[in-house]
Amino acid sequence: MASAQAFMPLPPFVIQKSPSCTSISSAPEPPEGEGLDLDLGEMFQMFDAADNEDDFDEAVKAVKGDGDK
Repeated sequence: MASAQAFMPLPPFVIQKSPSCTSISSAPEPPEGEGLDLDLGEMFQMFDAADNEDDFDEAVKAVKGDGDK
């Protein structure tokens, strides 16, 4: 006799509560001067510079300018 188990309904989703608490944290802020703070347009300019194999430091200077905004 053939079985139709492939068409059986799935068991209901059950949320189990955990007695322990989970703490959520984020990565620490990078020290001042590390990382780039780019807006969307600046990111696309950097992607274009990478596609053209431009020098990274020169591309950053071109996108961000000589000083901070």
